[in-house]
Amino acid sequence: MNINCKGKLIDLSTPKVMGILNVTPDSFFDGGKYKNESEILVQVETMLNHGATFIDIGGYSSRPNADDVSEEEELNRVIPVIKLILKHFPDTLISIDTFRSEVAKQSIEAGAALVNDISGGKLDKNMLSTVGKLAVPYIMMHMKGNPKTMQQQTQYDDLTKEVIAYFAERIAAAHQEKINDIIIDPGFGFSKTVEQNFELLNQLELLQLTDKPILAGVSRKSMIYKTLNSTSEDALNGTTALNMVALQKGAKILRVHDVKEAIECVTLYNQLQS
Repeated sequence: MNINCKGKLIDLSTPKVMGILNVTPDSFFDGGKYKNESEILVQVETMLNHGATFIDIGGYSSRPNADDVSEEEELNRVIPVIKLILKHFPDTLISIDTFRSEVAKQSIEAGAALVNDISGGKLDKNMLSTVGKLAVPYIMMHMKGNPKTMQQQTQYDDLTKEVIAYFAERIAAAHQEKINDIIIDPGFGFSKTVEQNFELLNQLELLQLTDKPILAGVSRKSMIYKTLNSTSEDALNGTTALNMVALQKGAKILRVHDVKEAIECVTLYNQLQS
């Protein structure tokens, strides 16, 4: 289960960790936290030192009801950060978290290694063909609607079945555009209620039917802090608990705000497997 990132084969048979770097003023947990170059570099260095394989950079907050951001603004947020990180840490595998093909294209040209699309190509008709031409790994997430409308779209007859059907269709569309390395993300918190998020996590192993590596992103999300009646600030322990469940159900990448704790989780999981 390898993916090719800039000529480097990453073996996902052992789970990997993706550290989140939001360069947005309004992300739900770390929005506006990294305002200048030194703060960004300190955070990236910390995540790399703690064992992150990927750094995921997003310039468009996809939290429920987030403000729309123009393409120009999104590019202004992410391109300088990609260049900054690669100047100081040239081997970093950067994933660009965007649903816009132009942002994906310019980010890969600036040195990013993967595209992480919350819409699975549904919010930009040029996304799949662009990624195919760029020949980079593609993370496709399940969501209905867009970040503004997704929380009104939580009606399912059989959630897990519908998510698998969605991926079957999206994977076929991606293959048509010659995208080879595909990772699927069930989209915890996107067009799903708290109960539905748990239902999906509980049946996560069924997504292995797609034959693609699974990325799980539960880090500090409302499914945790609403259940625990706390806040995203207090949701690290809950995140670790659910990350272990995700690993046991087949997740190959954990996308997290807290890399050190996620790596500890993976280490303990690997020990359990041996």
